[in-house]
Formats: sequence, structure tokens, C-alpha cells
Amino acid sequence: MHKRQLGKTGIEVAPLCFGGNVFGWTIDEKTSFAILDSFFESGFNFIDTADVYSRWVPGNKGGESEVIIGKWMKERKIRSEVVVATKVGMEMSPDKKGLKAAYIKEAVEDSLARLQTDYIDLYQSHTDDIETPIEETLAAYDALLKEGKVRAIGASNFNGKRLQESLHISEKEGYPSYVTLQPKYNLHDREYFEKELEAICLKNNVGVIPYYSLASGFLTGKYRSKEDVKKSARGEKALSYLDERGLKILAAMDDISKAHQVKPATIALAWLMQRKSVTAPIASATSLEQLKDLTKAASIKLATVEVEKLDFESRY
Repeated sequence: MHKRQLGKTGIEVAPLCFGGNVFGWTIDEKTSFAILDSFFESGFNFIDTADVYSRWVPGNKGGESEVIIGKWMKERKIRSEVVVATKVGMEMSPDKKGLKAAYIKEAVEDSLARLQTDYIDLYQSHTDDIETPIEETLAAYDALLKEGKVRAIGASNFNGKRLQESLHISEKEGYPSYVTLQPKYNLHDREYFEKELEAICLKNNVGVIPYYSLASGFLTGKYRSKEDVKKSARGEKALSYLDERGLKILAAMDDISKAHQVKPATIALAWLMQRKSVTAPIASATSLEQLKDLTKAASIKLATVEVEKLDFESRY
């Protein structure tokens, strides 16, 4: 498996990151372990989660995904072989949110405990916090890096202006810099990242690990009508992609996936993997069959004419 460097870190990751939002939500611990085993045994080493996963599920309080990942790593005794990314900042409770130094210091200890580890490979600001000075947040991360509790830091859901400002302050004041960005980016959701963020990431060697790589499941091809969205709990999110442009993207992916004898989801991920700015797209699976479709993307090389066709049909 050809690994890629995660931004400027020297940390090497496989070209697909598993999205841990499904752990403790749409799949239980047993299924989560089976999928993680298969993912790891296939040569992949990068897992993304967040402290808030999956607080939205009735009866959950957040941290469920981290707990499952932590148990799996401990039982398999493979902590050093796995690159774990988690996040801080989304609301865990009314008094537990944001990017203030005191909260980051508290939240990282909670994540470390749930993950059953003494370090986090990539610790990310889950969402921007305009009420907290950027300097305060970066100083908090600086302390964690010096303590060895965090190896690198990243940003998620930042706009271009705030990402650029954060990078500038890091350089000017000597604070650690965000080395990754986690934006919403896929074949359908292209405009915002490509117009506002991509150039900044390329210029500053910021590794991009996009979420919603399959557009809430739309790019798997299983949602082609309003009736189809009723097939799963997550189907409603795919409804917004069911427009003329979305159907053209699906048609293009159908042709290319047939040529490569893979599923449309594989092609959608392969397209992202071949973007110059992208390090590793994030995608989730709830079954071993789905996982195989995702991991195949790492071995697919799209021809220039195929990339051009996808680019054309998904143009904005």
C-alpha cells in the first residue's frame, strides 16, 4: 500500500481514511471491530473520529466512537500502527464546547481516556470558534504538542479567511500550524472547497482529508429517486443531491465504474484520491461488503479522459 505524507508532519497514511462516525450509531461494537479488522488487514491505517460522535443518538452522550476505537486498538495491541485523528470543539454539553484553552486541556484528557492511549496523532479543531482568539487556541495546542499528548493539529470546517489567518498567526508568532484541513468535498460539493480553500492548502502544504466524500451516500448510486431515499436512516441527507447535475454525475460514474468493474462509490473516491490537494478522503462503511467497495479505490487509476469526464459532468 503506497502511503502519503499527512501535510508537513512526516506521518504516513494510506490514501483512504475510515470515518468513525458510524461507530456506536449505525453499527454496534461487534460489527465495528469486524470492519476495523478488515480495514487494517487490507493495509489501511488511518481512522478519523471526534469526541462528539455519536451524541446525536438517543441515549448517547458523545464519545461512543472513541471508546470503540480505543477498545479495538487495545485488544489488538496495534496502537503504534494506527494513525488516529479526533476532534474537539463541537458541543458535548452546554458548558463543553468551543476552542478555549481551558476546554481543550480538559477535552483532550477525556479523548485520551476513551481512546485508551497517551497520544493522539492528529487533533483537530472540529469547527471554528470566532469568540476565542486564534492565539489562545494555538497556544493550547502548543502545550499539548510539547507534552507529547498530540503529534499534529488540524482544522475542520474553517473558511478560507480563517484558515489563512490561522496559518499567518502560526508563522508570525511561532505557534504550531494546522497541517491538515477537513472540508466537505466530493464530486457534487466542489465549488466551495475549490474556489476558497484548495489554493491555500496547496500553497501551504496543508493535507486535505475531505468528509462527506460520498455525498451522504448519494455517490454510491443507491439513491436515484425520492423513493430511494427512504431506504436507510441516512437517506434523507441524499435528497438534496437529486438534481439534474447529480443525475449527470451518476451517469458518468456508471459508465466509468462498469469499465473498471467496480461500484460507483469506488470511482467517487478514486476521483478524490487523484486530486492534487487531497491526502485521503474519509468514508464510512457499515458492512464488510461496503468496505470492500471503498478500499478498492486505492488501487484504481482513472485515465485522464475519465477524470475529464467526471470533471465536466460535475462542473459548477
